[in-house]
Amino acid sequence: MTPAEWVALVVIFLAASCLQAGIGFGMGMLAAPFIALIDPALLPATVIIMSILLTSIVTVAEKDSLDLRGAGWALVGRVPGSVAGALLVTVMAPAVLSWVVVATVVTGVVFSLRGWAPKVTRWSQIVAGAASGVMGTTTSIGGAPMAIIWQGSDSARLRGTLSAFLLVGSIISFGLLLAFGAVAPQTWLVVVWMIPVVLLGFVASRFITPHLDKTRTKRLALGASLLGCVLLVATQLMQLLA
Repeated sequence: MTPAEWVALVVIFLAASCLQAGIGFGMGMLAAPFIALIDPALLPATVIIMSILLTSIVTVAEKDSLDLRGAGWALVGRVPGSVAGALLVTVMAPAVLSWVVVATVVTGVVFSLRGWAPKVTRWSQIVAGAASGVMGTTTSIGGAPMAIIWQGSDSARLRGTLSAFLLVGSIISFGLLLAFGAVAPQTWLVVVWMIPVVLLGFVASRFITPHLDKTRTKRLALGASLLGCVLLVATQLMQLLA
C-alpha cells in the first residue's frame, strides 16, 4: 500500500474505534466501506480482528452494566448465523450480500425512527443475534440488529452488552473465516500497525461517553446504522462504475 493509503487507514480506524467504543458498535459499518476501496482483500478479517481487541477493552470497562442473560440469548442465534454467513461469503456475490444487508437494516431503522420498539424477548434476541451473525461475517456490519433490539437501554448498558456480544461473535466469525481460508496474508501487517490507533480511539471515546444519555445513544446508534448503509451502498456503486 502507498503512504497515503496507510494514512487513510489510520484515520478510518481512529474514527471507527471511537464510534464503537462510544455506543458499543459501528467499527465495521464505518470502516469497511473505506477499506474496501483501499484493499478489498482486507475485509472482513481486518475489521473483525480489530473489533475483538476493542470489544474486549469496552467489555471490561463496562462490566458493571452488562446484561449477560440478554447477550447469552443473542449468542445462541449468533453461532448458526455466523456459520451461514461464512458459507454465503463463499457462494454469493458480495454485491448481492451488501444489498440484502442494506435493505434489512434500513427497514429496521426506519420503523424504529417511527416509534417502533421491538419487544425484548428470548426469541427476538436469538433472531437478532442470528441476523447479526450473518451480517457481521459477510459484510462486517453486525451491530445494527442488536442495536435495534436493545435501543431502549441506557448508554453504558448498550455499550457493555453489545461489546460482550460482539466480542464472542467476532471470535466465532474470525475462527470460521480462518477455517474457510478467507484471511489474506496482508491482514496481519495491517492489524499490527493499527493496534495503537484502535487503543487511541478507545481513549478518545472516554471524553464522549459522559455526554451520552439514553435518548442521544439511541439516536446515535440508529444514525450510525443508517450511515453504515449509505457507505455500503456508495461502495457498491463506486465498484460498479470502476
